[in-house]
Amino acid sequence: MKLFFYCILLIFMVNVSCKSKQQTHSNFTKNETTQIIKKLPYLKKGDTVVIISPAGNLFNKKAEIQQAKKLLNGWGLNVVLGKNIFTQNNQFAGTDNERASDFQKALDNPNIKAIWCARGGYGSVRILDKLDYSTFIKHPKWVIGYSDITAFHNQIHNLGFETIHAMMGISLNENCEFLEENATSLKKSLFGNQLYYTIKSSDYNKLGEATGQIVGGNLTLLHTMLGSKTSIKTDGKILFFEEIGEYAYHIDRMLQSLKRAGYFENCNGIIVGDISNVKKNSTHWGTTIEQLILDVVKDYDFPVLFNFPAGHEDINLALILGRTIELKVNKDNSTVLFKK
Repeated sequence: MKLFFYCILLIFMVNVSCKSKQQTHSNFTKNETTQIIKKLPYLKKGDTVVIISPAGNLFNKKAEIQQAKKLLNGWGLNVVLGKNIFTQNNQFAGTDNERASDFQKALDNPNIKAIWCARGGYGSVRILDKLDYSTFIKHPKWVIGYSDITAFHNQIHNLGFETIHAMMGISLNENCEFLEENATSLKKSLFGNQLYYTIKSSDYNKLGEATGQIVGGNLTLLHTMLGSKTSIKTDGKILFFEEIGEYAYHIDRMLQSLKRAGYFENCNGIIVGDISNVKKNSTHWGTTIEQLILDVVKDYDFPVLFNFPAGHEDINLALILGRTIELKVNKDNSTVLFKK
């Protein structure tokens, strides 16, 4: 009788243990695949925007910054400059502490409604862990930029807030002017007008439709963030990436790393921006960059849109990262709709 009792007790304990493990796994999966991203207050006339340079220096770029101020003033916005925006410390706009100080003051100032990064280059990752977002979380504001600014996009996305992947303060053409398409899309993003893009389809496109939060940025930065707390989750999301000045095998290696890290396992779709100035070396890759990308994701059943005009080419349309989009990749024209 005692043996029978102990057997029943053992079976009960095993069942409880199994149920506990199943519940833990279920909760973990839910947290991994569901992320609430908060929408930020749109700008209105009279709001203040700060321009800072958290990465590369602005040597001989004062005229460009004046044009940036003129653009924002024309939208009815006030503009202030970070204390160290024109500071030079070799290739950086000041020391790590100086650049972090400008960013921190912008995050903490409740009168600042948007932070516009003047340029990328390199240096953002060096100050990521110096920033305190406790005040930002209470009074969030837009952070704008692309390329090296991807580091901040990822960090803020993981905090649960939207950011804007768009032109920067010195993104002017040879006539020292902002292209109308770029400026218009940024203005729409900031002032709450709906973004809707129609893109001529590429023969390489993988047709289909998808819905999900758009995330991503520069491929090198996404690769750099792997294994850190700043690496983003792509489950149920649509991944955007762009790149400049890399060898084809470097691009393949970075994408293979993202694949091994699970970036594509539960991804809903991919938008490929500009892959600019691909370097050549003595080893010929043998296929196009588009085919390289398709080969990496051939095992996954989601749409892939190529040639979205965002990145390091002239046209750099704004993307509200963290916003839910509807992606339709068709044979002739494809569309990207940002939900309100």
